[in-house]
Amino acid sequence: MNLSELEFGALLSYAPRGYSPEILHSKNVMIALKKDGFVGDPPILMSQWVAQTIQRNRTTLPFGSFFQPNTILVPTPKSSLMRPNTLWVPERIATALVRAGLGKEVASCLVRARPVPKAALSAPNERPTTVEHYDSMRVQGRLSEPDEIVLVDDVITRGATLLGAANRLTDVFPQTRIRAFVAMRTVSNQDEFDKVYAPYVGTIELRESGDTLRRP
Repeated sequence: MNLSELEFGALLSYAPRGYSPEILHSKNVMIALKKDGFVGDPPILMSQWVAQTIQRNRTTLPFGSFFQPNTILVPTPKSSLMRPNTLWVPERIATALVRAGLGKEVASCLVRARPVPKAALSAPNERPTTVEHYDSMRVQGRLSEPDEIVLVDDVITRGATLLGAANRLTDVFPQTRIRAFVAMRTVSNQDEFDKVYAPYVGTIELRESGDTLRRP
């Protein structure tokens, strides 16, 4: 692994445990995000809402500098092999961001060479590691070495997928600055959850054990 740490920005937060009104609201927002469902009045797709919210608040968001005119947005691949006409939420978010002027283009250059277990459906000790994600991914297509790449994902838990993806991209683009943006971060401890709209910048670190440590 050439990268042992990756910086990421997150717009929203979600608590999988707890029953307060704000936690229940966060669960509904997470479901809408995973389906790229319609939200708001008038209704728009969740991916468009994310892009428009960043566009309106870019100068005050802690990760606003991630989105430069020359930034290439790379959607994080699904855990399964891609099939035609399959919903790919990270790609939809990346496309909405570019349409909002928050990046140069979308490069869907990261693919799974083989599937890995879906982290959300796996026990904590059975979730794929950063190395397993790295080994399962390939970079395809031609892309001249960009100055900036932002990996785009919908939800982050530990960050193993993003760190594995960033390392795979670093092999091909060693001089490129690589960061990540996620629409929503998981807050496992409900006592640490504040509200759904909670922009953050954090890091994903690779431990010697092979696990990842996400802060915050």
